[in-house]
Order: sequence, then structure tokens, then C-alpha cells
Amino acid sequence: MQDAFLMPASQTGDRRSSTDYRPSIKKAQGHVPACLVNASVTYCSNDCIYAFGGFDQFTDEVYNHVLRLDLETLRWELVDNYGDIPGVRMGHTATLYQGDKLIVFGGENEHREYLSDVVILDLNTFTWALPEIRGSTPRGRARHAAVIHEDKLFIVGGVAGVGGVTGEKNVILDDLTYLDLQTWTWSRTWSFTARFDHTAWVWGTRLWIFGGLGPNMERTTDIWWLDLKGSPSLAGNTTPKDSISSSTHQISPRSGIYAANSGSVQVLIFTHFPLIFRPGYRWHYCTVNDAGTKAWLLGCSLDIANAPGGSDENHMSEVLTIDLENYGLLGNGLSAESHERGAHWSSDQIGFSQVSGLGTDLAAVFDNPAESGSGTDFVITAIRDEYDGYASEDMGDTLSVSPTQAQPTFVEQNPWTSKPIHVHRIILQLRWPHFKRLYSAHMAEYHTKRMHIPESYSVVRAFLYYLYTDSIAGHPDYCSTVIDVAGMLVMANLYDMPKLRLLCVNRLGQELDVDNAAIVWERAGRTNEHWLMRRAAQFCMTYWGRVVRTDGFKSLSHKSLIQLCEMVDTEGRILAGPELEMVTFGADGLVDRDKSSRMRLGSTADEMSEVDADDEGMEIS
Repeated sequence: MQDAFLMPASQTGDRRSSTDYRPSIKKAQGHVPACLVNASVTYCSNDCIYAFGGFDQFTDEVYNHVLRLDLETLRWELVDNYGDIPGVRMGHTATLYQGDKLIVFGGENEHREYLSDVVILDLNTFTWALPEIRGSTPRGRARHAAVIHEDKLFIVGGVAGVGGVTGEKNVILDDLTYLDLQTWTWSRTWSFTARFDHTAWVWGTRLWIFGGLGPNMERTTDIWWLDLKGSPSLAGNTTPKDSISSSTHQISPRSGIYAANSGSVQVLIFTHFPLIFRPGYRWHYCTVNDAGTKAWLLGCSLDIANAPGGSDENHMSEVLTIDLENYGLLGNGLSAESHERGAHWSSDQIGFSQVSGLGTDLAAVFDNPAESGSGTDFVITAIRDEYDGYASEDMGDTLSVSPTQAQPTFVEQNPWTSKPIHVHRIILQLRWPHFKRLYSAHMAEYHTKRMHIPESYSVVRAFLYYLYTDSIAGHPDYCSTVIDVAGMLVMANLYDMPKLRLLCVNRLGQELDVDNAAIVWERAGRTNEHWLMRRAAQFCMTYWGRVVRTDGFKSLSHKSLIQLCEMVDTEGRILAGPELEMVTFGADGLVDRDKSSRMRLGSTADEMSEVDADDEGMEIS
């Protein structure tokens, strides 16, 4: 076998790191609005946030103003608008459509009348229009939820008056309806769940709702979903006959309910309130971009002196920007891709997701010798898995080689070198920027057509498979374990590949278990993934007795073992025997024993989230 050369490290100057990331609060200027109650606040694709309607919490005056916050300059301004300007309203919804239109539905006017009209604001001309609506108009309502999916505006729940559009009594609606935005025809209504002041969104093929208040004015933590594809009348086109129908139909056979801490929903951000929401501020509104990667909170500071005119607590003067990708959230685009591939990445998944499209064709020729007709023309070696422990330590210093070094490090053939991995240069050049730079510079790899990467064979093979398929979903031969994903996280950090980093952080955060928690913690620390490191450390602390008996924990270096032990609170101690029973069940034994058993014996990230939410508030520390 010919000599191989060690792949030097990539430049790290512009590399993103979650360790030093903390959401920043900035002060808005310009025509800062007073704290509007029940207004709509919507992020739009032109990097602006629009606020419409609402009422003044002190004067009760209801508005129909359009206000715009430029996120580049952080300046509020009152927008001149034209056309069929809608009347004043509050408790309505404003939903972005086609990137440049706001569709406003419902609300309540100054006479306490519940509205059911639809008005559209063109964000290019700031002109309002009243579309010609067909079908049976749904009941007027306010404080409902709205979401657009496949050219349908779904309306869920809300509050309506009893005995007409007004009245002293209100009723909490449990209906679901939609407006077809291509034909402007209302559908019939279905019974779903009674809720108001809640949130609705579509993920995959399901409509989800969360939060809000129920008929008894209780705040709910349930998450409800409706399978849109499983309901033909919802998935298909609306006909006039369907729209005229005013009867109520039950959809429960295709709907479901989850507890708020279910691992089926990405709720990881809720574990970081103390890190994001610093004291001294009050947040009134939240809006998320259409990619689902950033969120903005609008509120006020409470730290200003209470001198007359000195406080801004009644204005939306503070803006908190949160990059959700730094907390392991994929965003709508990558989440949709993962859902379509079936890559839910749950630890109890029996099968493995399959790569689709072009990735299937490329995967078929991955790691096949050129003699087989695969067309491979480059060879990569790694460290044999069984030698990974000490070989990585012996070669660890080579990872810091400068990319500007004239000659890469020479690696002799040795017992820990893995068997060759056969790849295509063109794919590596297209998908791996660092390889492209090396190859363009005609370095040693260009001439020898081989290189050595000082990571374990399974990790390097999974990394190269990702370059072919753009997926790190579970596969029986590639990327089958979380340990491989943790190793890929190191490579994503080393070679500055942000998409791979995001996929790894997301999967590692969801698939933590007793066997891999210590390894994930160590890899997260090595790559400066502070959020993931804290989450893995909390998992280790929660299931300490089982974690310390795993091979992953025993494989940590002496330095890492000390650092992990120091993650324990300074007053922390290990409880056992009768003392543990006393703490777990309480002096009177009133705590649910099923729950306590889960706390002591559970071994999944989902269970840890449930314990965190129930017993430790919102912080992972």
C-alpha cells in the first residue's frame, strides 16, 4: 500500500461557536409603540416586523395602525397604508402569505363585536384589499390561532359572544375551519379542542396546537395534533357544497394529544429560560422567521428609575434576538427533510431511515473499489476502531497542523491504520470545502490520491457517507450509533461545516442515553457546544450511578473525568438507601411512585426532559 498523508486542520477564524453565544437585548428607536394588548406581531421576509391593531392597556382605545420595526436599524415607524383600510380591532391574527402579504382575520372591535372578515395587506404597496369570499363564513371570533399550509388558512378555536356577535357572556370555541386561498372559499367546520390564546403550526403532515386557556380558564400544557393527510376533506380541495355545510364533524380518529414534554416535539429551548430571559425585562410578543431559525421578543426594561417619564415598561422598546440553531433546533427546512426521510432519530426506532433521491444513487457507489466499476479514484484511511483509544492520543497533536503548512504530516503504515475507504474526488471537492482548498493547492493528496484522517474508522466512514447523501440519519452500516455522530460533530467543528454541525447537535440532543451520555459530554466540550455539553452533563448527573458503569465513561481521559465530576453543584452529594427513599417519596410518601421510579431508572433524553420540567423548573445546570 502507498504512503498516506495526514489531513491538516482547517482554519478556525470565522468558525461559529455556541459557547460564547448569548442572545443580546437591544433598544429600539423611532416611533416606539406603547404596549399594545392583543395586537398582531408578524415577522415578514423583508427583515421587518409588522404590528397591527391592538388596544391601549390604560385608555382602552382600539387601533388599526400599522407599525414596522426594521431589524437592521431597530427603528419603529408608523406606516402609511391605503385601500380598504380595516376597522380597529384586537385579538385578531395576521399571517404572512407568499412572502409579501399579511392576511388578517377576525378579532374584536371597539364595540366588543366579534369579527369574521378577511382583509389583505400588500407589503409592497401597503394597500389593503377585501377579497370576495365564498362559502359559509365561520363564526366571528377573537384570540384564536391561525396558520397557513398549502394555500389554506386554518383557523382554530378562539372566543366568541353568546347570542350574537356581542354579549356579556363569551364561549370558548372548539371548532376548526380553513379558507382556501386559491378559491377564497370557506370550508365547513370540524370539532377539535376548545382553546383560546394558543398557538398553531404545521409540521410534517400534522396541524399542531399548544398552550392557551381551556373552557375552565385553566392554562393547558397539552399539545394536540391533527393528521391533515389522514382527513380527506382537509387534504383535498374544497367544493362549494362542502363550504355551504354548517354542520360540525368530529375528527378525533385522526387526532392525538401529547404531554408538553413529549420528545416528539422540539421543546429544547424551554430548558434555557434563565440563560435567555435575563431579569429586569418584560416580554410582550414573540415572532419567528419563516425558516424557523430565529425568534424575536419585543418587550420593555424594568430597570429604569420610576421617576415620572423615566420608565419605558409600557412600550415595546427592547428587542431580544434568539438564534434557535444555537440550541440544536433544525429550522423548518431541515426538519421537513428529516421528516420526509423518516429520520425521527428516536432511540427506540427499530428500522433505519432510507436516503432518497440523488443520494440513493451516490450511496450505491460509495466505498466500492474501482475494480468493481464504481469509478472511485481516491482512498482515505482512518484509525481502526479497536485502536481508537490510544492512537488518537498519540496522534492528537497532529490535529493542530496549520493549513498553510507547505507539506502535510507524513504517516507511516502502522497497526492502527484502518482499511481504505474508496471515494470519488469530485464529490469530496463539491461537498467538502477544506478538501477543495487542499486539492486546488496541489498538495500531497493531489499527487498520491490518498490521505489519512486521525479519527476512528466508523466516524470517518460516516462523515464521508454524509458527503454522499447529505444525511446523518441512522443506517445499519453508516452512522448507526450516537458515538459516530459525536465523532462527526468533532469533524464538523474541525472543518467548519455548519450544516453538519447543526444536524449532529440536534440528533445528539435527542438521543442521549446512559451508554453515550459521557461521550457526548466530552465531544461537546471539545467542540465548544456549550448547550449540548450542559444537557449531557445534566443527563449524567441525573443517572450518575448507571453512567459511571458504562464503557463510555470509563474511556474518558483522567482530565475529562475530573471535569465531569466538577459539573456537580458544590453542595451536591450522593444519596442512597433510606435517605434516597425519603427524598424521593417525601416524608409522607405522597409522591407518585411511578414518577420516582422513572427518575431513578429512566435512561432516555425524553424522560430526562420530563424530570427537568416537573422537578427542576426550566434550567439545566
